[in-house]
Amino acid sequence: MDYADIKEQICDVCHKMWQQGWVAANDGNVTVKLEDGTFLATPTGISKSFITPEKLLRVNSQGEVLEGLEGYRPSSELKMHLRCYEKRDDVGAVVHAHPPTATGFAVAHLDMDRYTMIESVLTLGSVPVTPYGTPSTYEVPDAITPYLQEHDALLLENHGALTMGADVITAYYRMETLELWAKISLVAHLLGGEKEISRENIDRLCAMRSQYKITGRHPGFKRYRKPTSEEDPHQK
Repeated sequence: MDYADIKEQICDVCHKMWQQGWVAANDGNVTVKLEDGTFLATPTGISKSFITPEKLLRVNSQGEVLEGLEGYRPSSELKMHLRCYEKRDDVGAVVHAHPPTATGFAVAHLDMDRYTMIESVLTLGSVPVTPYGTPSTYEVPDAITPYLQEHDALLLENHGALTMGADVITAYYRMETLELWAKISLVAHLLGGEKEISRENIDRLCAMRSQYKITGRHPGFKRYRKPTSEEDPHQK
């Protein structure tokens, strides 16, 4: 895709996030990695409903603005996005939002370590809750780092959700799947509890990822595991 098309896609994703109620005021942020190793990023302080192509910023791997309207600057959460790209060569886009039901799990400190819905098993696997980090600090990127090698979707403790993909549409779809799965999980809980898919069928679904050409990482059936103190500085 050319530069202008990528910008349009980012704007489409921002508008859809706002329309679905995943962000309010100036919440959330979206980034895309470009072929030259720089990034397009949404600016801080602007509702995702108001994002237009000329408002997007091009930044380098240090978060420095290379191109953008005067006075515009990237979100302080850019550090979190850049950590994803640093640790994962296959990541081409990152989406951060506050989808209400999934964020409810994050606020309740409940991971989504359940293999209950076919689509979520195929595309996400288990979704952990990462340790609390103060926004705009390196606590947030440090908190997510131990989980990046096995997960394309994360719940951020008391904060929101983060999804990654080879491109911005894939990252957006993963956020959409995460939120729908969270809604279904909540309803199932109200109806008496979730019932997991059998181990045999989970393995079959995981094996089908290549058939469907699903990119990214997946933890397989392996249950969510909290990192040790050596892996996660927050536990030291």
